[in-house]
Amino acid sequence: MTIEQFKELAFEKKLLELKHNGNLLGSYERADESGSTRVPGDIYELHDFWVYLSEDEQTVVPSRRNPL
Repeated sequence: MTIEQFKELAFEKKLLELKHNGNLLGSYERADESGSTRVPGDIYELHDFWVYLSEDEQTVVPSRRNPL
């Protein structure tokens, strides 16, 4: 699966993809949209990209850049 294919998945399917194929790397804090606060969550390695999942499981952000 490519990052483009992942982005096209419905939210529930993204969560299932992380659950079944993601490799949890650990906790991670991501800056919010304004950049003023940090939002806790987890970072996953998935195929050839990384995915941030917020602690409340409402935000899924894929990235090609290694956050670690």
